[in-house]
Amino acid sequence: MSIFNNKMSVVADSPVHSSSSDDFIAFLDAELDASSPNLSPDDEAENQDDLESVRIKRRKFESIEETKGSTSEGIIERNLEASTEVDACTHPGSFGNMCIRCGQKLDGEAGVTFGYIHKGLRLHDEEISRLRNTDMKSLLCRKKLYLVLDLDHTLLNSTHLADLSSEESYLLNQTDSLGDVSKGSLFKLEHMHMMTKLRPFVRPFLKEASEMFEMYIYTMGDRPYALEMAKLLDPQGKYFNAKVISRDDGTQQRQKGLDVVLGQESAVLILDDTEHAWMKHKDNLILMERYHFFASSCRQFGFNCKSLAELKSDEDESDGALAKILKVLKQVHCIFFDKHQEDLVDRDVRQVLSSVRSEVLSGCVIVFSRIFHGALPSLQKMAEQMGATCLTEINSSVTHVVGTDAGTEKSRWAVKENKFLVHPRWIEAANYFWQKQPEENFIIKKKQ
Repeated sequence: MSIFNNKMSVVADSPVHSSSSDDFIAFLDAELDASSPNLSPDDEAENQDDLESVRIKRRKFESIEETKGSTSEGIIERNLEASTEVDACTHPGSFGNMCIRCGQKLDGEAGVTFGYIHKGLRLHDEEISRLRNTDMKSLLCRKKLYLVLDLDHTLLNSTHLADLSSEESYLLNQTDSLGDVSKGSLFKLEHMHMMTKLRPFVRPFLKEASEMFEMYIYTMGDRPYALEMAKLLDPQGKYFNAKVISRDDGTQQRQKGLDVVLGQESAVLILDDTEHAWMKHKDNLILMERYHFFASSCRQFGFNCKSLAELKSDEDESDGALAKILKVLKQVHCIFFDKHQEDLVDRDVRQVLSSVRSEVLSGCVIVFSRIFHGALPSLQKMAEQMGATCLTEINSSVTHVVGTDAGTEKSRWAVKENKFLVHPRWIEAANYFWQKQPEENFIIKKKQ
């Protein structure tokens, strides 16, 4: 069972507690379950008062326990035991400024904040490691891994109502009911002045992915937006529960990191449309083709073209980006849990991902022709990661010449020698779909 199935299993999963602290921990657990995980700034002072109330109740509890002994010797012995336990507490984390195990007031801010689980919850590195190890064993027994999902341009596309183009205004009369979001894909969120379009195939994707992965949402949007999107994607709370991380929860500005994910990095896959958001975790990343349903999204990324909404079109449900990536996830999952492999604990999903990627363009020998200097290194690296061999000069072993101009010497050679002459988008498409694409869809033709 995942640690998120209980709001405070962080406490429940901790090492055996002393008898003097059991009631306090049970009380704290009840207090946390009864509280809202998202307190507003105005509630901070009230929250501190609640914490002081917890400490007072703990002292009352200890006082009652002392009166239960039959002799003064028994009372002293219990007090010494309780004192020893408090002194020996490693303080695995804190809620507010109070240790989640012994209740002692703590100074400083060591560890990592997990505000998306409970506001004010902070865990120290040792406890994070312990929880990850515990949850990892549980997941492996159930043949599951972790999957971190971006929202915008990956699972959905949102726009402000004011940014709808004149050609998109027809959408205002075609939105689906917020009363039963499971039956729709286009929603108008009046209170946020926004419209959101779910990516085709997203619901089957989440359903099938949930059978293989413990899933998180991780977005650079703010927390209110993240929670609203989670409701649209997971109205019954089956997939994400408390695992919704926003930019407010990150530890680095404009960066996402797995330090706030309670999963072992060796078992985490990331699905995102933005590589530079995961500078420290590129080996875990599956880069997603961006979903541009609204015109504002096209403009945001500098595309001078009509949006899918303006074209009154959409991605293919069965052969679109999410359907293709689901096949990759199934392949990686299958290889990771191959019964012929050694101990699961020693496996690393990053190695599996790299191995699968290296098969995409295996056997292809590529020469680049007149590619913009700044784009060449990334294209070459991308091709090599997919198993291609990249050369600087043409020879008989070359299978593909990649360029944008059919008139260059290398391009003319490719045509003469009956080699493939393709646009750089052929490499990019293979990278997005994890599958070698038909060359005829990317052929470079001579200018008339």
